[in-house]
Amino acid sequence: MSHVVGTKGQVVIAKEIREQLGVEPGWIALQRVVDDHLEVCFLPPDDKRSLKGSLSQHAKVQLSPGKRWNKARETAWVAAARNKAR
Repeated sequence: MSHVVGTKGQVVIAKEIREQLGVEPGWIALQRVVDDHLEVCFLPPDDKRSLKGSLSQHAKVQLSPGKRWNKARETAWVAAARNKAR
């Protein structure tokens, strides 16, 4: 399978190869020269989705931000520090 290099030096990655590797628009293409050929590795973009609430099913207590939250957080830190010191 071969493709012609475009006037701006662009090369098309064949659809079959993109599908096989799962490469999608927006992915990063890392390139390096190895001996006498080009090696390309693809990295997906950073995930922009929020993780807020993803652990809520594991929480025993749910507090809104404020004084109670700050007190609960401080209590948890103290307890964790004591367990670590033992």
